[in-house]
Amino acid sequence: MIAEIGHFALILALVLAVVQGTLPLIGAWRGNDALMAVSRPTVAGQFVFISLAFACLMYAYVVSDFSIANVVANSHSAKPLLYKFTAVWGNHEGSMLLWVWILALYGAAIAAFGGNLPPGLRARVLAIQGLIGVGFLVFLLATSNPFLRLDPAPLNGRDLNPLLQDPGLAFHPPLLYFGYVGLSVAFSFAVAALIEGKVDPAWARWVRPWSLLSWSALTAGIVLGSWWAYYELGWGGFWFWDPVENASFMPWLMATALLHSAIVAEKRDALKSWTVLLAILGFSLSLMGTFLVRSGMLTSVHSFAADPARGVYILGFLVLVIGGSLSLYAWRAPAMRAGGRFRPISREGALVVNNLLLVTGCAAVFIGTLYPLILDAISGDKVSVGPPFFESSFVWIMAPLFLLAAAGPLMAWKRADIAGVAQRLTLAFVAAAVAAILLVAIRGGPWGAILGLTIAAWLIGGVAAEFFERVRLFRVPLMDSLRRARVLPRSAWGMSLAHAGIAILIAGAVGATNWQTEHVEVMQVGESAHVAGYDFTLVSLENGQGPNYDRRVGEFRIEQDGELFATLYPEKRKYWVQGSDTTEAAIRTTWLADIYVAIGDPAPGGGLAVRIYHNPLVPWIWLGTLIMVLGGLVSLSDRRHRVGAPNRARQKSGPAQPPQSADSQGSI
Repeated sequence: MIAEIGHFALILALVLAVVQGTLPLIGAWRGNDALMAVSRPTVAGQFVFISLAFACLMYAYVVSDFSIANVVANSHSAKPLLYKFTAVWGNHEGSMLLWVWILALYGAAIAAFGGNLPPGLRARVLAIQGLIGVGFLVFLLATSNPFLRLDPAPLNGRDLNPLLQDPGLAFHPPLLYFGYVGLSVAFSFAVAALIEGKVDPAWARWVRPWSLLSWSALTAGIVLGSWWAYYELGWGGFWFWDPVENASFMPWLMATALLHSAIVAEKRDALKSWTVLLAILGFSLSLMGTFLVRSGMLTSVHSFAADPARGVYILGFLVLVIGGSLSLYAWRAPAMRAGGRFRPISREGALVVNNLLLVTGCAAVFIGTLYPLILDAISGDKVSVGPPFFESSFVWIMAPLFLLAAAGPLMAWKRADIAGVAQRLTLAFVAAAVAAILLVAIRGGPWGAILGLTIAAWLIGGVAAEFFERVRLFRVPLMDSLRRARVLPRSAWGMSLAHAGIAILIAGAVGATNWQTEHVEVMQVGESAHVAGYDFTLVSLENGQGPNYDRRVGEFRIEQDGELFATLYPEKRKYWVQGSDTTEAAIRTTWLADIYVAIGDPAPGGGLAVRIYHNPLVPWIWLGTLIMVLGGLVSLSDRRHRVGAPNRARQKSGPAQPPQSADSQGSI
């Protein structure tokens, strides 16, 4: 009965989604309060029914109900309990159920926390969310039903892909989906505003927290996937520009641009049309990523499905959503009046350049990802676009963005004084100069690495200079500066943390990319290798068993200058059911580098294939990203994001008054 209950719950959720997507729109058009009020109970009911379906599927996995085809295809009775839970979304059908559950959760959150929204706008936003839910629920029920029965039921399942049986992959998809689906809220606000014909600072204030939540979740999800690939695949790298990696990276770039554009729309009542377009494009890229992963067009460890029928449905849905929203934008956007004027040299001008660079970088990734697919579809020719293309295009597009990120927050709104900004950036100039001199003296090259780390130092110096300017450090008594720091808006703290995190991330990525040491050889027990100033000795090899796999464990003694530095135990696992292997790298982390050891298969002539890496500054990648996520969450906790802009809610007609906020800065 569990499967039937879950299936029926999805059908009821679809019915409610249809009601949610139609009646409130009609009510907002006619000014009918009763029809508009239908949106909130239908949202709540849809969330309850989808939660029930999700709980039913999870229960089926936990108890190993092999009468359900989805459980048979992705689980096994010997699998650890953690991976029985995570197998729920470690497959196509379950991941789509997770998608619609998160979509319903966002809808419920809008209904619960959107009390200060005007009734018409709230009804339209929830109706658009409902229509998106209709599209995905129909897809789920028609092509990807997770509750299909098998008769007779097999005695056991085929197990989950061993690469996905990992703690990192347990949390990576939910976080990524919270980011993907979060962009649907910004999209719904954008479409609702186009229908209403009104985009004002209050609208931008409401969009910002949802965009910020989506951005934070996407950041966490992307870095968790990168961390998993780093230690699980045994290749010593953290980013390969895999097409599915790019599919998540492009919405992140667009969400970053949206956050910065929304600031201008809120503070200066400018870039309104552009902000709406970014909201549409951000969610469109999320849908495109879904299409690429599930259509069979890409081959990747991330891909869940290779069913053309599913791909055709998602492609049609994507064309309907993107084409419809862009057509509406083309119709209504020209009527949006431009807001406050500003000079090119101003904070608004810096944020405009920021947006242009982010969108251009996103376009470069888009072209590099889709060009091989388009060429293959048109001519049948096979081409490969790999890391060299992205490193020579995207990276250089981003370089001026990072330079600008230090200067932008120090500029005044409307008009800035270049000489004054340059003076306030003295600390950034000093930090960059000192970093460049030390790197040339200590490392000597390559020049690309020195430039990258100099930019990181510049950005850190800019963050410090901007913070010192806020608290007037060394210009007023120290206690006054501390008092100023305590009363700074949380959005200001969040911006500083996010920018500092980006600087640390840049430093880590540059160091790992340019100064990695790799050593590959066949080693016998008792043999040693000297790599990057360390001696690696293979002490022993042992065979053993895990819950559902056999394993070979190597013991490596690592010495530096004759003294023991670490003992590492890398593994090679072979899973019983699927018969596939996984690599479990052993890593010794310091603040400045990772010592990384991975073992392979036995060599034909005896011995074991061993990969040893010395990865400078890799820990800074994870540290920098964590600081970025922390910055997003700190900014999200700012009271003004929760309070919103009540002035517009009290005025059913006439333009909204700009929010009287003291927050005159902040990119996050």
